[in-house]
Amino acid sequence: MIRYLLFTFCLCISLSNYAQKKYHKAYYNNGQLKEEGWLKDHQKNGYWKFYFRNGDKSKEGHFLRDKPTKYWYFYRSDGSTKEAGHFLNGKRNNWWIFYSKKGEINHKCQLKNNQKNGFCLRYHKKKLIKAEKYREGKKIKEWTDLKSFRKENNLSDLH
Repeated sequence: MIRYLLFTFCLCISLSNYAQKKYHKAYYNNGQLKEEGWLKDHQKNGYWKFYFRNGDKSKEGHFLRDKPTKYWYFYRSDGSTKEAGHFLNGKRNNWWIFYSKKGEINHKCQLKNNQKNGFCLRYHKKKLIKAEKYREGKKIKEWTDLKSFRKENNLSDLH
């Protein structure tokens, strides 16, 4: 009898946890989809997509307890990719890539807690033209040639 009660109790808890996860969609007044993704306990959890009023995607990525996490993509209203990067505990961290309107990489930066912290690599027409180093959002060094950059830095710092 105790086994049966224990089994029933565990089953009820499992079902109640499952019932709390649901797929959510919200719409603009014009009827276009505004956002969609998974909710658990009334918080964003799992994969989400957000849309501009015209129906094009504006951003997409994962949430954990209502905070962005993992890798995200952000788009312009014309559909081109604007930027992409990692979130940790709701803040931008690690490498972020920023794109020009033509879809080319404009720059890549290491971020920590939403600030530039580490290297920033600047590109023009797909060619590396400058490297910068930041600490807590402030630029502390700049290189305009790859030779001097390599001489002063360990390239393994770029991962």
